[in-house]
Amino acid sequence: MSSGIDTFLEHYRNRTNLLLENCLPVGGPNPQLMEAIRYATLGSGKRIRPCLVYAGASVAKCLVDGNASNASDKVACAVELLHTYSLIHDDLPSMDDDELRRGKPTCHKAFGEATAILAGDGLQALAFEQLTLIEDLPPNLVVLLSKHLAQASGVAGMVLGQAMDLDATNKLVDITYLETMHRRKTADLIAASVVMGALSTGHASEDNLQALHSYGVTIGLAFQVRDDILDVLSDTETLGKQAGADIKLNKSTYTSLLGVERSKAILNDLLQQSLQVLDGFGDEAKQLRGIAHYIVDQDF
Repeated sequence: MSSGIDTFLEHYRNRTNLLLENCLPVGGPNPQLMEAIRYATLGSGKRIRPCLVYAGASVAKCLVDGNASNASDKVACAVELLHTYSLIHDDLPSMDDDELRRGKPTCHKAFGEATAILAGDGLQALAFEQLTLIEDLPPNLVVLLSKHLAQASGVAGMVLGQAMDLDATNKLVDITYLETMHRRKTADLIAASVVMGALSTGHASEDNLQALHSYGVTIGLAFQVRDDILDVLSDTETLGKQAGADIKLNKSTYTSLLGVERSKAILNDLLQQSLQVLDGFGDEAKQLRGIAHYIVDQDF
């Protein structure tokens, strides 16, 4: 990974962490709920989705020298809050029943199942509230941003993907089912992050948005293929979550269906596809190219 993308990711990861720190509630009549929300959100997350928001804004040539707009900042917060809600709920005993997330006990292990559910619910609502606070875009674009986030995370997106994942437990599914499941569960929100970043500038063309969506879907699938490979080849300390969890739950994965080496070949193919989608862009897409390599190229 080049020093350029290292610098970009570090800058916008730190920026996102500060924005999240400032937007999350503190205290109130039920301090435990607020503590659980902050516990799950703040800390060691890689903030890939917010960084993709800012990279999408870069493509629209409206992100110069680290000066993001109010809209881009609110969108970055919204996608990370939404993502964190999904992690809390995915980890629940009724879902994947995980005990570790980002190297520490999952929210329901630390605060109890009921508080974790409510923390996730609160974060989902707070994500959409962030979009209502956008000050520098016309109302129709704010509505469009809300639509993209809702579609990516709702019954045709992430929620559907999670339902498909639960249905596939202890079953052998085919590769078409697996790809559809991961597109809904993971890739849709990643694609929405890029597209919403471009929309947050107010200057994105329809052609650009279509290309960015294709990039996001492709790199989102690559993200999941790499996650499946790491579940087999890595360890719990490195992952920050339980290694071998998919095997324990008897889930179909790219590695269980195709093997590690074939999965690695698919991962590389997805990288090349994501880069080809960006061929119509110039230097303004360098951050998206860098993030694609960041997701795929790290050693196993």
